[in-house]
Amino acid sequence: MADFEKLVNSIMKECEADGEPVTREEAEEMAKMEMKVKTNIKNYTSTEKVKKPRKPRERKVDNEKLEILKIVAAALESEGHNVQIEKEIALHFGEYSLRLVKHRPKK
Repeated sequence: MADFEKLVNSIMKECEADGEPVTREEAEEMAKMEMKVKTNIKNYTSTEKVKKPRKPRERKVDNEKLEILKIVAAALESEGHNVQIEKEIALHFGEYSLRLVKHRPKK
């Protein structure tokens, strides 16, 4: 309440200095309004969001796809080509690669 009284007195002094004296009741009403305004002020500052580094996602092995890739790789190796099986079959002559894609069923 001491803050309220100080605010009322300062409002009365300010108005008197401006040449418009107010009564104590008017000053109290102004002080109440100022106190409400001060409590309703919200601080909308935000901090920078730190993004966590993504963990490498584990790839699931599709056995059916792997079998097909092994058959194709064996055929290509029998022809004398250097082949590696990863996500795709990479043929090491020129810039060619062969990739097997499993399509999703239509909804």
